[in-house]
Parts: sequence; structure tokens; C-alpha cells
Amino acid sequence: MVRVYRLICVGLLAAVVLGTASPLPAARAADTFELTLLHNNDGESALLSSPVEIEEGGETVEVGGVARFARVVRKLRREGSSCPAKGVLLISSGDNFLAGPQFNASLEKGIPFYDTLALDLLRYDASAIGNHEFDFGPDTLADFIRGFKNPPAFVTANLDFSAEPKLNALVKRGRISKSSVVNVCGQRFGIVGATTPLLGSISSPRDVKIDPDVVGTVQAEIDVLLAQGINKIIFTSHLQSVEEDLALIPQLQGIDIAIAGGGDELLANPDTPLLPGDAELVAGSYPLTAADKDGKSVPIITTTGSYRYVGKLVASFDAAGNVVSLDANRSGPVRVIAKSRSFPDGVVPDPLVQELVTRPVQAAVDDLAANVIGQSEVALDGLRTNVRTIETNQGNLVGDALLWQANQLAAGFGAPTADVALQNGGGMRDDEVVPPGNITELKTFDILPFSNFVCIVPQISAAQFKEILENAVSRVELTDGRFAQIAGFRYTWDATGTAQVIDETTGQITTPGTRVKEVVLANGTVLVQNGQVVAGAPAVNIATIDFLARNGDQYPFNGVPFTNLAVSYQQALLNYITGNLSGVVTSSQYPEGGSGRITRLN
Repeated sequence: MVRVYRLICVGLLAAVVLGTASPLPAARAADTFELTLLHNNDGESALLSSPVEIEEGGETVEVGGVARFARVVRKLRREGSSCPAKGVLLISSGDNFLAGPQFNASLEKGIPFYDTLALDLLRYDASAIGNHEFDFGPDTLADFIRGFKNPPAFVTANLDFSAEPKLNALVKRGRISKSSVVNVCGQRFGIVGATTPLLGSISSPRDVKIDPDVVGTVQAEIDVLLAQGINKIIFTSHLQSVEEDLALIPQLQGIDIAIAGGGDELLANPDTPLLPGDAELVAGSYPLTAADKDGKSVPIITTTGSYRYVGKLVASFDAAGNVVSLDANRSGPVRVIAKSRSFPDGVVPDPLVQELVTRPVQAAVDDLAANVIGQSEVALDGLRTNVRTIETNQGNLVGDALLWQANQLAAGFGAPTADVALQNGGGMRDDEVVPPGNITELKTFDILPFSNFVCIVPQISAAQFKEILENAVSRVELTDGRFAQIAGFRYTWDATGTAQVIDETTGQITTPGTRVKEVVLANGTVLVQNGQVVAGAPAVNIATIDFLARNGDQYPFNGVPFTNLAVSYQQALLNYITGNLSGVVTSSQYPEGGSGRITRLN
């Protein structure tokens, strides 16, 4: 999942853009097979539960966590299984792991990863492959899959793994495929997967080939299943939002149910019990529906991630494989919450998952908090209002880490050496002045917590570089997260100049900025002087994070290619402190107030 929350009524979007499909009948015929389809997406290594404070009464309750998730799944599986009349499928829509302190525990442990152990114990039937599965490169995905004793089918119709030996070996063994057939109580269900065509620019798939023709590749696989006599077909995708599935279904035929992933949307109906504070996050009804190419109504389901809900759709199929009814009273997201005074319907953790996964991961996170990776001689300013408006020494530390790490890895990825580095202040999240003293490994995650990866964007002209910097200072008055902490150059900007404006829909600059007055590289080369790009000024290679390279925070990179270096920005900071700085952040190199890299006029 790319972490962009779309708090829109996607149900309305479907009605306006696609036309409202005819509702499915509610009654269940006596000669049908009832399927309870359990699903989730974007688990993203959120293996531990988290506390949520309830406004009324001040009670704190634990929500999420894969051990409680497992308890809910097993309860729902028992309720839905009664062969030969009814059975259960459990499917993931991808992004099963994600960079962070919890997945770091898996990387330290090795095969099988803790995420693998958790999903193995849950006995998934199938899983789509998301973008985050490639964040550490194809080999880590292969290691994740290799650890399963009871592997689900990893399905994606539009990826070709033939040029990646470890993944291709899994294809040959049937662990990865375009589709899979699962037998449930004697009923055969075909499961087809798809992965976002944006994969190459938002992750690190290396030599995995991505076919952008999702419609063509998915329909071809549906046709293969239909030719085999499989008449009940489920589509599980990781296309980045449920809106993509709403737009896709009308171009396909043969799908009975679609599960979307990547958007983190919460679908629920008015009477659905939700986690505390989640009512305002509901983005549409459960399920949404869209008419396929033949006019058939197809239910589309998804849920928010991090093991906070188990999605549950109860559907009945006739002998011809048609969905003839949905049980609205028993369908919807099922919350994962601890049993408490306020939530007597909550659950206790599954003891086996708790023992094999939760406890060692919690211990590993605790170890991060205890692992001292260095010392700082100076207070490091990471206050939210400062990293978003002015140069800070913590910002300089992060900028230097990006530049250093990018140039350590550039040659191995066939990328040019970076000249400068940019880090948006919104990606720095500790919101405190870190006092002088020990720096722990967990603190690096506090400072840089997101799944952002270091990358190099080559050959950005001086003119475009000025536009990028104009964007960085365009909304300083609003404490906007786009303000850049930097390395490898210095610049001066004038707060009285015209702020750049970029159209949110087209990404085009509608008002050129005039705030950036001077830009000088660390080697003394002047790119901008008196607000004008210097004639003959060279292009620059920029080390940054993939979020910005993909035009995040409206950074006008404008879709230029970049090289993802398969190391997170948090890892870069840790590596820089322990490697280049030999564990000591000195006051001479990182003085309080910064070192004059950014100068604000007026």
C-alpha cells in the first residue's frame, strides 16, 4: 500500500463514474453453496497490537495485532465451515510485510520471517503480491515465500519472474502463479491476482517484468480457468485503491467477487461495530458493487490494513457458479480488539501465534530501544514546526545520511553518483529535540518511520531543480511537510517572493515561484543567482526518497525515471551514524541551528 488515505465516498464514485450495478438478491436458495470469504490486505508487518484510548471513561484498549487477528479468523472459520453445504476461504490482497522495526526483527532472524510464521499459522488459501513485497528487492520476497510450510498460492497475472532466479524457482514449484484453484468442500474456486503497474516506480522489483495491461492479462487468466470448467472466480488485486477495481471490473467478464488492496479504505455499513475512532474513516458501504462487461453485478470488498479487521463476505453460489445472494447481516469487517469492560465481544490473543510471533517480535522491538548505536554531542532538533520551516541539525543529519548512503550503493545499481540530497520535513516524525547522549536504534525509526526508500534521480536540469526547490518553500507559512532538509548544496530564499502553485489534478505548475534566489553546490558551482538559473549550469543527480521521486508533496520530478536502491531511509540514517560518523554526532559538524545550508530572507 502507498500510504495515502482517501476519505471519499467511493460508493458514490462508483455510482457516478460507472453507474450503479443492480443489487444482488438477499435470499439464499436451498440448493446453493455458501462461501464465507475472509480477507485482509496491507498487513504490513503490524504484528503487534497497539493501544487506543477510549474517550468515554478513559479506558485504554489494545487493537489489532496478528495474534488477536488469528483468534478472530479461527472463530469465523469455525462458524462458516460445514461441509458440504458451506465452507471458508482466507485470502490476502498483498503488502504482507513492510519496512519498520517489526519487520526488522524478521530480517535479523532470517528464514522463516515472523510475518511468514504468522501467515503460515493462519493457513491462507491465496495472496496477491503487493508493491511493498519488493521494497527490499526480489530476493527478500523469495525468502519470505520460501519460509512457508503450508504456502498459500501467491497469484499475480501481470508479473513475469523469469529473469529473477530465486522467484522463478518458486514459479516452477507452483508457489507463485498467475492464478490458482482451491478446493473448498468439493467446490472449486479459481483465484486470479494482479499487481499495480506502478510497481517499477514505487518499489524495487529489479528484473521482474511488469505488464501494464492489467485487463488483458487478468482476462486471459480468467479465460484459462473457465476453459478448465472453473465457474467460481475470485479476483484479488493490489492496484493501490478500491477505485482502481471499481474502474477495472466493467472491462472484465467472468469474475464473481473482487478483493482490492493497497488503498487502506474502510468499507462498512451503518450498523457495523468498528474500532474506536474509525467511524469517520468509512469510505463506502460493504460491499461496493460494479457491473462487469456483461452487466453482471460484482461485489468488491476491501478493508483497512494492519490486522485491525478481518473482512467477511458471506455469498451463496448456484450450481452454475453464479453469486445468487449475499448475506448482509453476516457480512462486513470484523474488528480485532481486546476483550475489555467496554468490548466484551473482544478476543484474547491466539496462544500459538503469541508464542511464536508476538513475543519474539516484541522482544526485538524492545531490544531496538535498548540498542545504543551512537552518541550525540548536541541536541538534535526534530520539532515538527522546525523541520517543516527552517534548517535544523537533525534535518542536516538526515540529508547527509541520504547522500552518503546513495553514493555507497549507486555503482551497484548502475546509478550515477548523487550531487545533492533532499528530504521532506513531513517524513521526519519524532517531533522533539533529542537531547545529547545515547542514540538508540529505535530512535532512528522514531525519526524516519515510513516505508520510504533511498533512490537517485539522475540528470535533473538546473531549471527543474529550481522548480523543485520552489515547491519546497511554497507553503512554509502553512508548516507544510514539503519543506526540504538538504545536503550537498546551500540555497537562499525570499519569503516575500511569489509562491509556486501546482495544479493538484494535472501536476502542472500554474504559478511559477520567485522565492528561490541562490543555489550553490558544495563544490562552489552556482546554479541560481539573483533568482535566475545561470546559463550553462549543470544538471544534478539527486539522492532522495521514493515518495518525493514519485511527485509526493507535489515535488515536480514529473515522472522522470529514478533508481530505487532497496534500502530504507531509516536504514540509511543508522548506517550513516554507525559507519561514516563512527557512532558520534559531533557539535562541530551538526551545530544547533544548522550550518548555513538554508538562508531565509525577509
